[in-house]
Amino acid sequence: MTCLYRCGNACFHEVPNTSANDYVGDVIAGALSRRSMMRAAAVVTVAAAAGASVVAAPQAHAAAGTAPAPSYQKGSKGARGLRYTPVAPNTADAVTVPDGYAQNVVIRWGEPILRGAPAFDPEKQTAAAQAGQFGYNNDFLALLPLGHGKQLLVANHEYTDEVLMFRGYDAANPTREQVEIAWAAHGLSAVVVEEDRRSGKLTAVSRHPLNRRVTATTEFRLTGPAAGSDLLKTSADPTGTKVLGTLNNCSGGTTPWGTTLHGEENFNQYFANSSRATDKRYGIGTGASERKWERFDRRFDVAQEPNEVHRFGYVVEFDPYDPTSTPRKHTALGRFKHEAATVRLTSDGRPVVYSGDDERFDYFYKFVGSKRMKKGSGRAVREHNLSLLDEGTLYVAKLTGDSPAFEIDGTGKLPADGEFDGSGEWIPLATATAKGAVSHVDGMTAEEVFVFTRLAGDKVGATKMDRPEDIQPNPVSGKVYVALTNNTNRGLTGYAAADEANPRNANKHGHVLELTERWNRPESRTFAWSLFLVAGDPADPATYFAGFPKDKVSPISCPDNVAFDPYGNLWISTDGNQLGSHDGLFGVATKGDRRGELKQFLTMPTGAETCGPVIQDRRVLVAVQHPGEITGATVENPASTWPDGPGRIVRPAVVAVWRKDGADIGV
Repeated sequence: MTCLYRCGNACFHEVPNTSANDYVGDVIAGALSRRSMMRAAAVVTVAAAAGASVVAAPQAHAAAGTAPAPSYQKGSKGARGLRYTPVAPNTADAVTVPDGYAQNVVIRWGEPILRGAPAFDPEKQTAAAQAGQFGYNNDFLALLPLGHGKQLLVANHEYTDEVLMFRGYDAANPTREQVEIAWAAHGLSAVVVEEDRRSGKLTAVSRHPLNRRVTATTEFRLTGPAAGSDLLKTSADPTGTKVLGTLNNCSGGTTPWGTTLHGEENFNQYFANSSRATDKRYGIGTGASERKWERFDRRFDVAQEPNEVHRFGYVVEFDPYDPTSTPRKHTALGRFKHEAATVRLTSDGRPVVYSGDDERFDYFYKFVGSKRMKKGSGRAVREHNLSLLDEGTLYVAKLTGDSPAFEIDGTGKLPADGEFDGSGEWIPLATATAKGAVSHVDGMTAEEVFVFTRLAGDKVGATKMDRPEDIQPNPVSGKVYVALTNNTNRGLTGYAAADEANPRNANKHGHVLELTERWNRPESRTFAWSLFLVAGDPADPATYFAGFPKDKVSPISCPDNVAFDPYGNLWISTDGNQLGSHDGLFGVATKGDRRGELKQFLTMPTGAETCGPVIQDRRVLVAVQHPGEITGATVENPASTWPDGPGRIVRPAVVAVWRKDGADIGV
């Protein structure tokens, strides 16, 4: 069911990247314009209301075939920030947290957050009601400061599980009302939350003036070098600058200037009836879509509106402090299946944005801005900072291993030097300036690079990765961490074999790459890299935990989202655990003699993915996404009863976790 609703069965379709990374125009020829490419004279590198308590967790039971929680030497406290008793792998239908910790549901799908929105009633749901209520399948989370014990929670709503939302749902014949409810359940939510000063508990403040919903029909502004391009014009928008809605927002990021970024990921699945070669590279189908939205809005029918699909697959910027603002889609950051968009500043104040393309054998990217962030307040400063991601250079990563090829045999066996590592370069694709844009890719114009970014990556020989998802720079060390979830096609006939950066064939557990920019400057054109973790059962010789003893770590499978605590520890959420346990959240030390010490902090309910971790001094926040998402489950026959217990509809939700004694997390 997850494959069906989240990504349109992407792993059951042909891998979109069939390139040898050296072709010139076979795929492009049928769709790209024949305008002459502008040559670059130089590469520009300037670069809630839910206060109800959680249902009592049943006793967690160990999953068959998984390791118990790791044991530690007597007197060992673990790395600072990770001093908690690790949770054992389990299959309990609950959020299971360490001993000495408590939790509460902050907000659930359907809880009213806007004035006039009714209380949630799954039997009488309407599109108008959903547009004022917290959306479905919360993923990325951000907590922004407000003061006076309040924070502003921003959440992505990635996709909808109609079969778990509507009683008697007929996938072959959805009703208009069901489709419009789904449109309203997508997008973003901003909701003020209030903290209990005696604990880490958070509760949503319903109908606060800053609360906001953004849906699949909200107006967005296209900005940057491709805005206004013929490739983005439609019958409804002949200017190519306005688009309705945002779809499949997965992970994201926050900016130093106080906005949030949201990556449009598996947007391809919402569109039907494509016949173009470029669309094949993005996985857009030739027949009807799963949700059948094209029956109710022609813009989802590629045969009728061939350019509408080009208006999705971008990084969205949202200003949560201004409820009247128009969200933006930044074309300068490229168009692909963005898992995330995380920001560092150069020493002179220019933004650098990292983003992964969540597809087997696709790439990860970096954007280096050319304009400096301004400090201060006022509309002029705000408008300047909101334009920072429209000018700069977009790069794609190429990695080279430092071990002989024969030592990388696809089993995950470490090479003779004891580490999977090497060097890399950022290859420029295109540069956007206030006066225009310049392509650095032979045979493609700048507009084509920004709209068909995957094809540009193919042409310059970028490294095919094992589903690059979240990418985060460590705020303490400056090192950048890339979560690579899995790739079971690696090494199969007709597909790329293992390489040092992706060292296992049939890679079902994934790995985490650690990248160090040259001179630790985010605008650098070269970097060093190593594999920090190679995930799986610690008893498997093919796993690696930065050299830490493997009998003292938790098993982990399918890393997805990453975050950092105040001490520089990396926190990893998983999606699709292949070890027989439910998904979870893990903390791992990145430095010192504890480097590689990985400990499980919590587990998810049945069918749920761990998303959007936020790690604060006294609180951990997670999004419990798609609970009960098990093949065959329906409203009438649920696979999970979380969070409200038997007889109540299963609901995605946000959960806060804190120490019962009120002390900081993990110290």
